[in-house]
Amino acid sequence: MAKKQDFASKTQKGKHGKTCPVCGEVFTYVKKVNMLPSQKEGAYGFAEKIVAVCKCNEKEVYA
Repeated sequence: MAKKQDFASKTQKGKHGKTCPVCGEVFTYVKKVNMLPSQKEGAYGFAEKIVAVCKCNEKEVYA
């Protein structure tokens, strides 16, 4: 008979990917959007960047 799988064991399976060399946490990736004023008056541009976040740098990214 098969072993019943619970939610906790399912979430532990997904812990793979690149890890932080400092804290050892798995990176989560977030899209960071900055609003930049353009050369024209009244116009704005957007700069999008995908950032890897872990416990070490989450305060700098989310601030």
